[in-house]
Amino acid sequence: QVQLAESGGGLVQAGGSLRLSCAASGILFANYVMGWYRQSPGKKRELVARITPGSSTDVADSVRGRFTISRDNSRSTVYLQMNSLKPEDTAAYLCAAQPLGPRLGNDYWGQGTQVTVSS
Repeated sequence: QVQLAESGGGLVQAGGSLRLSCAASGILFANYVMGWYRQSPGKKRELVARITPGSSTDVADSVRGRFTISRDNSRSTVYLQMNSLKPEDTAAYLCAAQPLGPRLGNDYWGQGTQVTVSS
């Protein structure tokens, strides 16, 4: 059974930091691009950042320079370090696993962890 277990969300003041973690199980981690998405009420789900097995990254313009994605393949875990948080970063943050190719597996999503940034 595939599980993506997110942790690390919470309430923080503007300018603060949080570190999200997503531990994957049930998949061959090295075959997956791992990503963080976010969604807030009334808005479309948007990509925050993603990272390939070789640690190439793609980061949204809205968070570039403030957020850093990384992965530990030995622990099957992906991280999102979020610094200089702004109220507009408030959202549910979801971890996603996307296979490198269609024959390597399916897309999987975590349940999400809430990040709330107060002004």
